[in-house]
Amino acid sequence: MVDVITIENALGIKDALWIDVRSEGEFAEATIPGAINVPVFENEERAAIGTLYHKAGPDPARRLALKLIAPKLPEIVSKVDQIAKDKKLVVFCWRGGQRSEFMAGLFDTMGYSVYRVLGGYKSYRRYVNKYLDRQELTQKAIVLYGLTGVGKTEALRELAKRGMPALDLEGLAMHRGSVYGKIGLPPSPSQKAFEGYLVEFFTAIGDNSYFIVECESRRIGNLLVPPPVMASMAEGSKILLYAPIEERVKRIRAVYTEGPDHNIKELQAATGALVKRLGRNKVAALNHMLDSGDFEPVITYLLQKYYDPCYKYPQEPDDKYDLCVDTTDMHRAIDKIVEFIKTLETYHRE
Repeated sequence: MVDVITIENALGIKDALWIDVRSEGEFAEATIPGAINVPVFENEERAAIGTLYHKAGPDPARRLALKLIAPKLPEIVSKVDQIAKDKKLVVFCWRGGQRSEFMAGLFDTMGYSVYRVLGGYKSYRRYVNKYLDRQELTQKAIVLYGLTGVGKTEALRELAKRGMPALDLEGLAMHRGSVYGKIGLPPSPSQKAFEGYLVEFFTAIGDNSYFIVECESRRIGNLLVPPPVMASMAEGSKILLYAPIEERVKRIRAVYTEGPDHNIKELQAATGALVKRLGRNKVAALNHMLDSGDFEPVITYLLQKYYDPCYKYPQEPDDKYDLCVDTTDMHRAIDKIVEFIKTLETYHRE
């Protein structure tokens, strides 16, 4: 028997396989984090059924749907068999309608323990919107500040390896937050998917806990950080990371030139976007150096003449911050950050 449950109850099921039975296009736009796509109908099939429904009514549309889905049923079951093992299945479509009802019934017949989400993906979006519809999060932020290249993202990843709740906003957004931010990265998620990842993170760490995050503007590429997250960051503890410019240049080169042909064409295109700030002659000179693989002077110039004046973070310890750490030795820097976090009230309240 298929159990129809709310999204809140569904999210509480441990070790479940979430199955999104919507079309590939719907799934690509956004889904519930962790779900796999087992579409009842492909994009074109769904469009054809919808067109027939409006022209001829529900009965011809249902018969077309049956004709399209019937040959695919063995393949669908086989796919789920390979992935599910002994897991419970949580099935959903757009609004908890006929698609999820049909597929849940199929998997139930095949012997699986099956749950169907009441209200489908729409109910999940209401859940996400409700979670983010507040002035500030209950979780307290510990915010990493610092100039470009000091290793803020690397620090977040190292803290996560040590079991710390590190929120990598740029990692979730698939964008490093600058004109060079998309180089070497896959497409960014939709705003809906980005918000889903955030809510998944915050519900996992629980209320009244803490999280570590890099200081960001509200916009990361085409995505917007929700207001309560920004509010918590504004009120959070402040950690300044700093490093010599030589170390920063080395880090930036390692990140941005790791790719086919060192990403030279992408680097040149991004530098071209700075023509209003740097002037045509300077952009042409920088791109000529990039073409020759002369990366260090280009990075040094951009840091000293563009990025550092934009961000204006200190390049040495500053009393305005709760902790200041030299990241030249990242391992030692992480040790100091962990020691500092353990002195905070929010750490002991977790």
